Amino acid sequence: MGFPIDAVITWVDGKDEQHQQKMLPYVDKAIVSKKEFRTRLDQVEEVKYSVHSILKYAKFVRNIFIVTDNQIPSFIKNKKGGEYDNVFIIDHKDIFKEDSNFLPVFSNRPIETKLYNIPGLSEHFLYFNDDMFLIKETKVSDFFIDREPLIRGKWLKFEEEKLHKKIFPPSEKDKAKPKHKRAQQRAAEVVGFEKYFFRFQHIPAPLRKSTFKTFFENNRNIEIDNVKYKFRDVAQFTPQGLANHIEIKNKTCVLKNDYQLIYIHKDKFFTWSKYKLKTKVNNPNKLFLNLQSLDQCPKDKLVYFLNWLEKKYKLK
Repeated sequence: MGFPIDAVITWVDGKDEQHQQKMLPYVDKAIVSKKEFRTRLDQVEEVKYSVHSILKYAKFVRNIFIVTDNQIPSFIKNKKGGEYDNVFIIDHKDIFKEDSNFLPVFSNRPIETKLYNIPGLSEHFLYFNDDMFLIKETKVSDFFIDREPLIRGKWLKFEEEKLHKKIFPPSEKDKAKPKHKRAQQRAAEVVGFEKYFFRFQHIPAPLRKSTFKTFFENNRNIEIDNVKYKFRDVAQFTPQGLANHIEIKNKTCVLKNDYQLIYIHKDKFFTWSKYKLKTKVNNPNKLFLNLQSLDQCPKDKLVYFLNWLEKKYKLK
């Protein structure tokens, strides 16, 4: 018997002047212009193709929620009658509710912490970043098995337990960087693990609303500590990592060590990237594509990637 599954995508247009003005009281202007800062905010509306990939290759998805900060992607603004009837825009204020005093926030971690509050969200949902795409027909069992999340990843030692880290300990400056691995390790620590199940951040995450709701109802202080920061902080955990480790602890999930992902970064060799798009997309084992940092691509390369996306995900 089937069960409802929704998809959630977080999105921000960092080039929007109103959004930039909202940010300035909380951050130094010099930092805002740095590439490593901008790439978490800037976009080339690849979210359109993320939505199209779900509509085309995950027909079991009931609704798609795009979570934004008082913004609407242009493809939704310009939609024609009947288009995207099951795509809904959700504002940050709709999910922060009792924690609205922490708004605005400019980091994905507080926002992801609050996704379980999306009005009408199904118990089972898939979480996407706006640069994640499905590349072929998927089934419910690619994400949930017997209604339990299928979590892709591998077990890793905590960073400080690794031999090379003991021999060459990180600098204080490095320790202060809110890196993804560190945030996943933090999630494992919160749940009580002494190692962590590393889930690559660039694939859709199958999640359960009740996992977050139950945990945060019993650990309200932990939720507040994760949403109170305007920008990423080393003290935060990844909410998906938290949910994953709760499911592992409760033995209510299935683990898999194959990401089934094609990963392309704008800094990698362009010829190799084109080769992967031409060949690996046809690999029957590959289900997901991540095109990271397209906003920083040189124009000629960006045109190539966007043309590829348009051709791949044209709905009609």
